[in-house]
Amino acid sequence: VNLRVEDQGLATLFYVSGLGLTRDPYMMTSIDNMWVNVGRSQFHLPTGRPAQVLRGRVGLVIDDREHLLQRLGTVKKLLGHTRFAFREQEGVVETTCPWGNTILCHDAHPDDVSGGAFSLGMAYVEFDVTPGAAPPIAAFYRRVFGVAATADGGVARVPAGIGQALLFRETDAAPADYDGHHIQVYVADFS
Repeated sequence: VNLRVEDQGLATLFYVSGLGLTRDPYMMTSIDNMWVNVGRSQFHLPTGRPAQVLRGRVGLVIDDREHLLQRLGTVKKLLGHTRFAFREQEGVVETTCPWGNTILCHDAHPDDVSGGAFSLGMAYVEFDVTPGAAPPIAAFYRRVFGVAATADGGVARVPAGIGQALLFRETDAAPADYDGHHIQVYVADFS
């Protein structure tokens, strides 16, 4: 997931100190961009204004809720002047980054959102879409990418790796203006 952030220090406090993820020690190690590892996936966080906000949510699997909550509590005061927030719910800790991106941190267990594929990773990226959009989105991914995409109950589900998916959830809420945020996927059969 590629999201522009306004301040690398605040990004480090949230993604590394708060969520407990790891900054990639080899790629983008300067102060104008950072790559943050989440298992086999990454957040790419280049510096720039204005910050970008995903029209949806990112679902992570993080294996130690107690330590996650402790870390988030530790950075709360340091991020108090931003949009940072977190709240604990059954099976998930909902977090908001300093710029308003929603990251849902799910408990890791055999029946988790990743299907037990990993104990730390990016299980899904979920996008808000207009009503009626889920079936044609699933059809597009089936036709163009050849994946077993489905649409049911207003949600298109597109497999995107072992235990990973792109979700497109229909909503009546007006979509925010697109600000350039994007994702990167690897394609196994490019031809």
